[in-house]
Amino acid sequence: MQTYNMHDAKTNLSRLIDEAVHDGEPFVIAKAGKPLVKVVPIDVREPVPPSRIGFMKGQIHVPDDFDSMGSGEIQTLFEGDA
Repeated sequence: MQTYNMHDAKTNLSRLIDEAVHDGEPFVIAKAGKPLVKVVPIDVREPVPPSRIGFMKGQIHVPDDFDSMGSGEIQTLFEGDA
């Protein structure tokens, strides 16, 4: 665990925090050589967005004749009773 003096910590705080979060390694801030604060990354999991593709898998059945379903009715709508 690294120890940084107060001046270095203030100067490089953003970088130190980024490294702590990325590496998961805490660090200590000291004043006049005496450790004052331990900075530890918080373990917060990013929420996983729900998957939209395939969300109804197994709940819907498409018939084999899907492409020709209702073709007679559709033809009648377009052509009339010819």
